[in-house]
Amino acid sequence: MMRQLIISSAAMAALVACGPTVTGESTVSAAQTPTAETPVRDYAQEAADRRAAAEARVADLAARGIREIGWEELLHEGEEERLAQLYQQQMAMLYAGCPIAEGSAADQMIQIGSFNTVAEMNEVKVRIPGYTVPFEFGANAEIREFLLVPYYGACLHAPPPPPNQTVFAITEEPIKLRNLAQAVWIEGTMLTQTQESELADAAYTIRVDSVEVYEY
Repeated sequence: MMRQLIISSAAMAALVACGPTVTGESTVSAAQTPTAETPVRDYAQEAADRRAAAEARVADLAARGIREIGWEELLHEGEEERLAQLYQQQMAMLYAGCPIAEGSAADQMIQIGSFNTVAEMNEVKVRIPGYTVPFEFGANAEIREFLLVPYYGACLHAPPPPPNQTVFAITEEPIKLRNLAQAVWIEGTMLTQTQESELADAAYTIRVDSVEVYEY
C-alpha cells in the first residue's frame, strides 16, 4: 500500500532552516550526493531471488511429502457459485425483513455454507496459509486448539466462513498466538473430520506440525 507523506509548512520551514544554505541555485549536501558506492536497488534480481526461493520451497516440501494448497482446493467444483447464491439469499432476507434489534437472536454472525469436503484431502500432509482464531485469549495463553480461516477477522469481527472453509487446528505442543492480524503458514496433516465450536463449525481438521509467519 502506498503511503503519502505530507509535510506541514512549519516542518518544511524547519527543514530549510537546518539544511544547506541556498544561494541562487539549489544545492545538495554531501550526504545526499550519489556516489559510486551508493547501492542501486536491482528489482530484476530481487524478483529472480524470490522465484528461486519459491522453487526451493516447493522442492523442499515435495522432498518431505508435503503439498502446498490454497483454500479453493478445499471446495468441490461449483461450491463457490452455490455459496454466492446463499449469500445473496441471506442479504435479500435481511433487507426484506424488519430492522434487526441490537442484541436480539437475529443480531448474530451467521455461518452459512456446507460441510461438503474433498475426500482426496483426507490424511494429506499440507502447507496452507491463513489466520488464526484462538478459543482462549491472554498474553500468556498457551493454545493447543484454534481455528484457521482464510481472512482476517473471521469469527470475531466478521461472520464465520463456511464450514468447508474453516479448519479446526490441533497441536500437541502448545503455542502462543500473539498477533491475530499476522497471517501464518500451517504445516500438518489434513483430515476430513468435522468439529463444532462456539465460534464456528469446521468441516476439516488439521493436526499441526509447525506454524510459521507468512512473509509477504
